[in-house]
Amino acid sequence: MSAADAPIGQNIFEVKDCAIITRMGGVGTAINLREMKERVSACSLDCLYYHFCETLIRPTFDDPEFRNDFALWAAYKLRDRALAERLGILNPYAFNDLEELRNRVIEIMEEHLSSLYYIPSVPKGDEFIFMRAATVVFDTGIVLNRPSDLLEKLPLMSRSTIYYHFIEARRRTQDRVDDFTFWMKFHPENDKGIIDALARVDFYFLNLNELKTVLINTVKHVR
Repeated sequence: MSAADAPIGQNIFEVKDCAIITRMGGVGTAINLREMKERVSACSLDCLYYHFCETLIRPTFDDPEFRNDFALWAAYKLRDRALAERLGILNPYAFNDLEELRNRVIEIMEEHLSSLYYIPSVPKGDEFIFMRAATVVFDTGIVLNRPSDLLEKLPLMSRSTIYYHFIEARRRTQDRVDDFTFWMKFHPENDKGIIDALARVDFYFLNLNELKTVLINTVKHVR
């Protein structure tokens, strides 16, 4: 079981790995900003999560500047740098929930539309396609018995394991924390130093390799 599923008092943390299976998002494509705003208004929260958060775990995603698909599309398909920058600075984890994030995205798009003299469209083949994903979870065989094991075991964890336990966990855990923090809060050897250090990690604009390095250094400097 994951830390999020473990009963209070569970001492052992069984480390998981994951993969995502993508599927169509259930709304039409968008060829311009007006259609994009309409689709964002109607799409599921899973679509928003996929295009804002699951970019990190997708093997095809590797953009050092923009962390979400809406900003990428605005920059490279619409050729609208100003819109891309406004969308690109959004951190979904800074919002109370995905509905609040949706409202902010729509607000930005409406404001930008009001400033345009005409609404450009992308050529055929460059439409924005809304997607969503299901997460498949499996065992790694790595086990943490106490908080101090985290420093030793973090280097053994894959990028997708880091994603699952440190980022995706925030959809599952109480108080929207990572799995490591959730587990340590109820462990007999509760390590407040590590918990506080992990809470200070500003992770959203890091790729998973960078995040893994930051986590290792963060835990190392607590010891």
